Amino acid sequence: MEDPAEVDAFLAAHPSGQLVTVGPDGAPDATLLPYILDRPDEGEGGWRVLVHLARANDHWRRITDGACGLFVVTGADAYVSPSWYASKREHGRAVPTWNYSAVHLRGAVRVHDDTDWLRDLVTRLTDAHEAEREPRWRVTDAPEKYVNGQLRAIVGVELVVEEVEAKAKLSQNRSLEDRQGTVAGLEAERSSSSQEVAAAVRAVTPESR
Repeated sequence: MEDPAEVDAFLAAHPSGQLVTVGPDGAPDATLLPYILDRPDEGEGGWRVLVHLARANDHWRRITDGACGLFVVTGADAYVSPSWYASKREHGRAVPTWNYSAVHLRGAVRVHDDTDWLRDLVTRLTDAHEAEREPRWRVTDAPEKYVNGQLRAIVGVELVVEEVEAKAKLSQNRSLEDRQGTVAGLEAERSSSSQEVAAAVRAVTPESR
């Protein structure tokens, strides 16, 4: 994924990721979280990853404001058997591998414990995930007192993105015939992950479009 538009599309299609930070003792913490990615207009600063954790989750307590954090967004992944390759039948020089796609967002992290900040975040998250649902649930559907209590049970984290690293290992190093065999092999698998990876391999194989 070298095209910024591809990275944007990938992130839009995968609405959760792993927040990874390192505590003051040097031990890492990781939590899977839904997120909002702010993309300000050009000239207004960089991207921001916005998430929230349960207050009972000690992860947020171990975050030092300004420390470097990592947010990892992953797509589908799947095992690739060398038996699917035309080259294996031709000369046997083939080994198994694993196909995957991921985007790593790195930058300084900051904890937010402000109710208005948290209300804005959970409202945006809710609106994003309820947009295509009918009936559509909104934060304001719940009693105000109840919502306030729920907000006190969470803590926000903001990661200001300083580096974006996109990775996609989708059999690009193989011949057209081997990639076609990979697509056929993955499509024969029953898992939704294998089906998604098959579509991704096909998408990066111009000759097969």
